[in-house]
Amino acid sequence: MKKKLLTTIMSLAMVATLLSGCGSNQPVETQEAEVTPEVEETVEPEEPEAESEEAEEMSDEEKAKEVADLIDAIYVQERTDETDELCAKAKAAWDALTDEQKEMVEGENADPDYFGKDTGDASKDDPLNGDEIGDNEILVVSFGTSFNDSRAQDIGGVEKAIAAANPDWSVRRAFTAQIIINHVQARDGEKIDNMEQALERAVANNVKNLVVQPTHLMHGAEYDELKEALDKYADKFESVAVAEPLLGEVGQDATVINEDKQAVAEALVAEAVKDAGFDSLEAAGKDGTAFVFMGHGTAHTAKISYSQMATQMGKLGYENVFIGTVEGEPEETACEQVIEDVKTAGYTKVILRPLMVVAGDHANNDMAGDDEDSWKNMFTAAGAFDSIDCQIAGLGRIEDVQKLYVAHTAAALENLGAASETASAASTDLADGEYQAKFTTDSSMFKVNESLDDMGTLTVKDGKMTIHISLASEKIVNLFPGLAADAQKDGAQLLEPSKDEVTYDDGTKETVNGFDVPVPYLDKEFDLALVGTKGKWYDHKVVVASPKS
Repeated sequence: MKKKLLTTIMSLAMVATLLSGCGSNQPVETQEAEVTPEVEETVEPEEPEAESEEAEEMSDEEKAKEVADLIDAIYVQERTDETDELCAKAKAAWDALTDEQKEMVEGENADPDYFGKDTGDASKDDPLNGDEIGDNEILVVSFGTSFNDSRAQDIGGVEKAIAAANPDWSVRRAFTAQIIINHVQARDGEKIDNMEQALERAVANNVKNLVVQPTHLMHGAEYDELKEALDKYADKFESVAVAEPLLGEVGQDATVINEDKQAVAEALVAEAVKDAGFDSLEAAGKDGTAFVFMGHGTAHTAKISYSQMATQMGKLGYENVFIGTVEGEPEETACEQVIEDVKTAGYTKVILRPLMVVAGDHANNDMAGDDEDSWKNMFTAAGAFDSIDCQIAGLGRIEDVQKLYVAHTAAALENLGAASETASAASTDLADGEYQAKFTTDSSMFKVNESLDDMGTLTVKDGKMTIHISLASEKIVNLFPGLAADAQKDGAQLLEPSKDEVTYDDGTKETVNGFDVPVPYLDKEFDLALVGTKGKWYDHKVVVASPKS
């Protein structure tokens, strides 16, 4: 078309020249008019401006939806073969958006904050996922957080303290929340092992002795899941031990407290008082200030731990300290109830602080967020307080709390060493066969039948030991090799009784309950819990000693 047009124009120009040369009197305007219509036919019509803007807006929506769908795809609690690829795609798609398009990202779990919220510098955190571990590993297991500063200070603080106290052991990290692992990987490019990855790494590195230190607050659902995951790998190592969570044993009711709970209460209150600018808790109380420590809460039986912490605060004389939970489990820890308790006590100023190892999403949003149902705004809406302040700091950054974790790890290492040494001695010193061994306990109510002189039958096979004991009666229904708290958890393997007949000195016979008890080592106390006919569990220490063939 263009070639034809050019030819036409050149022809007309030549004709015009010839006519001009022949003295033509035709006006120039007429000559131009003959050319113009042909040129105008080649001009493309412009799109209406409104239609162009509408097409661009639809493109924005589609791009934002693509990112939202990718975020929802990685916002899951299970890692798959596609996880790494999806994390990379989500970040690349996000980075390609304009600022306006980023604000449009919205999905089931997706929003602009997933990639856009500033939670600190991820480069300050060490994921502790290196190989070349060596024979001995301490695996520090946390739920996890996507808040970079909190991860580095709270979780990293505990990990560094444990590493400093155990220079001969390699410290590694695992998170149990895959949703958080994916978030950190997609946004910051930082890869953190989940439990399975961390344990596979330990196996691949030929780790022989493994100690697992949970940073969990209590023996709750996350702790149970940790142990379930570990059970699948227990036979991959020569020795394995699990250390206590922060608050130690749970106990039967709200009145049961322990040294761990006292240490946490004292450390937390001291830090909160210092950060608030008071010389003492008493000084804060005279100023009309109450401290409210917000935990997570749980429907797990371990929720009694929050009530026990309230008991502990009372025992320490901390009258202006209150315990609450996000989930309102137990009921007395619900925000509405805590508000009423603080009002009734007459305090007019409130300082909120998390009773959590990590100051992550719950601390920043559920406690101190701008939403109507945040604790800060619910206390404000109550209209009973002159001020409500928030301290966003996790327990993990408090030095005395770090020391408590170090002590728990040390206890696990001690038990691991003792078990390893005695188990090794047992396998070399005692050949497979049956022996008579002494079985003693810490209670006169729990002992071998009097007709047997504290003796039981110890069986050694393939390096493992079991002792059969016949008890005084049938009143002890079950035994559990461990602690009473663990015996009551879902999936606990209880020792079932056999019916044993015993003969007394006077010739009378009686049927009593007998049990086959696993023996981890000789001549040293180990835990053995029992439950009677009333259904209440009790902790006991027992010793198996002096085996004779």
